[in-house]
Amino acid sequence: MSATVTTLLEGLRSQIDLTEFKKLNWEGSFPEYLDTVLRQPAVARTAFQRLYDMILSHGTEDIYENKDKLTRFKFFGEFAGRHGDGIYGLDRSLMQLVNTFKSAALGYGTERRVILLHGPVGSAKSTIARLLKRGLEEYSRTDAGMLFSFAWKNDDGTYAKDPMHGEPLQLVPEEHRPRLLAGLNENSVKPHPYEIRIKGDLCPYSRYEFKARLAKYDGDWLEMLKNEVKVYRLILSEKDRVGIGTFQPKDEKNQDSTELTGDMNYRKIAEYGSDSDPRAFNFDGELNIANRGIVEFIEVLKLDVAFLYDLLGASQEHKIKPKKFAQTDIDEVILGHTNEPEYKRLQNNEFMEALRDRTVKIDIPYVTRLRDEVKIYEKDFNESKVKGKHIAPHTVEVAAMWAVLTRMTPPKHASLSLMQKLKLYNGKTLPGFTEDNLIDLKKESPSEGMTGISPRYIQDKISNALVAHPDEDNINPFMVMHELESGLRHHALIKDEEQYRYFKELLAVVREEYEDVVKNEVQRAIAADEEALTRLCGNYIDNVKAYTQREKVRNRYTGGYDEPDERLMRSVEEKIDIPEGRKDDFRREIMNYIGALAIDGKKFDYRTNERLQKALELKLFEDQKDTIKLTSLVSNVVDRATQEKIDVVKSRLIRNYGYNDSSATDVLNFVASIFARGQTKK
Repeated sequence: MSATVTTLLEGLRSQIDLTEFKKLNWEGSFPEYLDTVLRQPAVARTAFQRLYDMILSHGTEDIYENKDKLTRFKFFGEFAGRHGDGIYGLDRSLMQLVNTFKSAALGYGTERRVILLHGPVGSAKSTIARLLKRGLEEYSRTDAGMLFSFAWKNDDGTYAKDPMHGEPLQLVPEEHRPRLLAGLNENSVKPHPYEIRIKGDLCPYSRYEFKARLAKYDGDWLEMLKNEVKVYRLILSEKDRVGIGTFQPKDEKNQDSTELTGDMNYRKIAEYGSDSDPRAFNFDGELNIANRGIVEFIEVLKLDVAFLYDLLGASQEHKIKPKKFAQTDIDEVILGHTNEPEYKRLQNNEFMEALRDRTVKIDIPYVTRLRDEVKIYEKDFNESKVKGKHIAPHTVEVAAMWAVLTRMTPPKHASLSLMQKLKLYNGKTLPGFTEDNLIDLKKESPSEGMTGISPRYIQDKISNALVAHPDEDNINPFMVMHELESGLRHHALIKDEEQYRYFKELLAVVREEYEDVVKNEVQRAIAADEEALTRLCGNYIDNVKAYTQREKVRNRYTGGYDEPDERLMRSVEEKIDIPEGRKDDFRREIMNYIGALAIDGKKFDYRTNERLQKALELKLFEDQKDTIKLTSLVSNVVDRATQEKIDVVKSRLIRNYGYNDSSATDVLNFVASIFARGQTKK
């Protein structure tokens, strides 16, 4: 063996945690387990209690959305992000889901319901289910989340595990449970949010083993458990089918309810002589193996009616009916998800009334806040994942903007456009609109986010743009918008020609918004001369001060005193639409602002006043754009002096806005073509 391999193996050996291995593989007697319950009562929690505590273990934070205080659960943010599954913009829906788990954990009734995630395709329903399963897996490996099951000792010294990973406390006979529970609850470590309880009975296999072995000990069940049972640490795992189950409907002709509740082991029937011997039965259906944890039903409403009957008993009574055996107790979270058409079919089917009555529906809509939608795509399209290709600024943003617009209901307010509504939802302020208006907007569209374009479509089209231009070192918003539009004709979820035209019109709205954004960026890059801005600001403030105090301004060149420069002041103020009739109010507002800063001992800086900064930048841009001659880029005839100035602007775009050389050139050419058409920003 080479020295390199030896070094590698030794390095790996140093990372092995033998102490952790021993903890995860703990084994002990039934009395030792009772001692563990006294020290850490949480090991005996129900599935809902464990799931709820798992989510809380990652922490929470309070946020405010439209004056409503919401709880944000870090499990769906930080934990999910570590696993590449971050969920954004669904705080309200997730709070409703976790509150349902809390109610179930406290035994208020929702523990007897199927939790149904309902929403359009691609709205993160499967992601939420996947996260809950993964979270439980990891939680079961921690000290806070540990749980235990038991196994029966065979004649040859080996052990046969309870096939449904039952809670060891279920080994206590019914008539002895009250006294044991009273002692455990009285003497257990406090505080503990849940009372220790024993729910349900042993599965048929363990009932058989219990009775058979009890006879050997003449009814001394304590001695029998001490000698015949081993308790072991249970680690939940979907891959190993321990406490985590997933069921996906197949073709109706091939569905078989034994996939949920287990089936005969025909080889063992010959060994034990009866098909009703529990040792000849495989308790390996999804509802069996998910005991103590969670089972996910994918597209649950596509289940055959025979399956739904099993689901009704599993949710309401916490029991399942394996073939040829009595009803068997289970303790698990039943989580299903479905889309709108399937849910409507459930509502319209009178035979499904029992299922509707046993369902808690949680709406999982599409995101309607732009910054959250952008985060969804930035998970997959960023510098660390997209190698060798620069993603120009706003590329992901325009795709997200279009997706959100397709999901929004046009506002009834006559003076509010759909794009303005998007900006309000995104936290921007608009003149004449308050937070109360935003609340009213959401109330008039209660089902907003339940239709529109799926994030999957956007992800597919950004991917197409990345591979469709192999010779380009970057992708830009126009490439992505082209992919979005060209794919619409073949989109399976476009209902009709009217919807196609509407979505295409929204792309034009996004394109227009993008033009405004990049024009503004180029303007700010041109006007980003800090010294020139500071000089212009000082000149403007000197004139405003003289104007408001009815003084004259000292001429820096002649040394004499002149009247305030009205032309200069108006050229700045007009850039932010200050009308002639309101110029005095605005000027006094500026002076009052400066005075208030002085009282607090602070120095005035134009960058602290957003409106004034914008006005100064636009004024400086107007003064400098002609000297730069940006429009000459269109004709490809640029003199050396102009080229040097353009290179300065380009470097500012690269440094301040995240462009690379080629994408900055593309933007300058695009904006230059707009200027050439006389479409300068006003």
